[in-house]
Amino acid sequence: MRLPFAPPLAPMLSSAADALPGGAGWQFEPKWDGFRTLVFRDGDEVLLQSRDEKPMNRYFPELISPLAATLPERCVVDGEIVIVGGGGLDFEALLLRIHPAASRVKLLAAQTPASFVAWDLLALGEDDLRDAPLAVRRERLEHVLAGAAPPVHLSPATRDPALAADWFRRFEGAGLDGVMAKRLDAPYRAGERTMIKVKHERTADCVVAGFRWHKQGAGTMIGSLLLGLYDDNHTLHHVGVAAAFTAAVRKQLVVELIPLRADALEDHPWRDWAAAQEEASATGQRLPGATSRWNRGKDLSWSRCGRSASVKSHTTTCRGLGSGMPRGSCAGARTSVRRTAATISWKSRPPTNWTAFSARATPVSRAATRPRDHSRVQADLPAGARPRERCAD
Repeated sequence: MRLPFAPPLAPMLSSAADALPGGAGWQFEPKWDGFRTLVFRDGDEVLLQSRDEKPMNRYFPELISPLAATLPERCVVDGEIVIVGGGGLDFEALLLRIHPAASRVKLLAAQTPASFVAWDLLALGEDDLRDAPLAVRRERLEHVLAGAAPPVHLSPATRDPALAADWFRRFEGAGLDGVMAKRLDAPYRAGERTMIKVKHERTADCVVAGFRWHKQGAGTMIGSLLLGLYDDNHTLHHVGVAAAFTAAVRKQLVVELIPLRADALEDHPWRDWAAAQEEASATGQRLPGATSRWNRGKDLSWSRCGRSASVKSHTTTCRGLGSGMPRGSCAGARTSVRRTAATISWKSRPPTNWTAFSARATPVSRAATRPRDHSRVQADLPAGARPRERCAD
C-alpha cells in the first residue's frame, strides 16, 4: 500500500476510570461495543485490521465496497465494527463471524450485516496525521466523512461533559459500553494507553455452582468459579465465571469449598449436564461448552458445588454483566457475563434448597429528560443503536 505508513499498526489503547475527567480540553465519544478496527485504504485495496493486528476482511466482506466508496482514496481510519440487532448493538453476532467457513460468513453477512463507525483519522493522502493533535484529526475526519452513508458512520463527539454524562446514562439502553475521554491536544500514540474509558458496571448475586482447578495448582488452587443465575421458572443458568483471584485467595477458596464437594451432584441443577459431559468425554463426543476450535487444548473439566444439611451454599456478588440482566428480569436482555466477572464480595447463606436464591441486579438510573441537542447525536448512530430507556427491576 502506498500510504504514509504501512500496516499493521498497534491501535492506541485506553485505561479504565471510575468517572469522566473534569476540566477543559477533553473530547468525549460513546464507547462502542464491537470489534476495534483500523481501516487502511489505497485505491481499490482496503484492509481491515483487528486490535491484535490481524486482517479481518474475510469476516466482514460486506464492508469492503461501502468503505471503498465512502473513504478518501488514500487514508487510514480508526474505528469499530458493530452489528445492530433488535435490542441494540449485538456483540454475540460479531463473535459468530469469526468462523472458518467462508459460506457461513457470507450467510451471516447477509442476515446480520455489519457497520463501521469511524472516530479517528491517522493518515490522509501523503499526510501522516499521527503527530497532529486530536482536535485537528477530528476536524479533518468530519470533513472527509461529511457525506458518509450507512453502513459507514461518523462517531458522535462532544466537548460538553454534561452531555457526555447523559450519554453514559442513556446509551446503555442501546448496548453501548460507556463513554471514552480523549485529550484534544494529544497525538495518536500507537500501542499506548492514553485514552480514558468509563464503562457501565452492573452487579448481580450469583450462585457458585461449581469451579475449575487452576492449571498450575490442580487440587491446591481454584482457577475459576462457575456462576449461575435463576430465571423466573427456577432454572439455574450458567452465566459466566469469576477468575481474578490472588494466589492466596485461590488457596483459601479450596478450604471454603471443601464442605460443598461432598455428594455434590445430589439435587444439583446441572446434574444432567455434568453426567452428559463425563459420558461425552469417555466416548469422544463434543457437546456445547466442551472443547472446540476456540479453546483447543484447554482443560474445561469442572467440579460441582453441592449442599448437605450442615453445609452453607455460597454466592458471590460480581461485576461485569455489561448491559445484561438475569434471564426473566428484563425482556431481551443479555443473559451472560460476557467478560470475566470481578468478585466484589463473598457471602454465605443457608438455603433450604437450590432454588432459594433469586437473581438480583442493580438497575441503571433512568435519565429524566432528553437533552435538546440529542437528536443530532441519535441521527449519527446506526439505526437500532439509538438511546432508549432501560428496563429496571
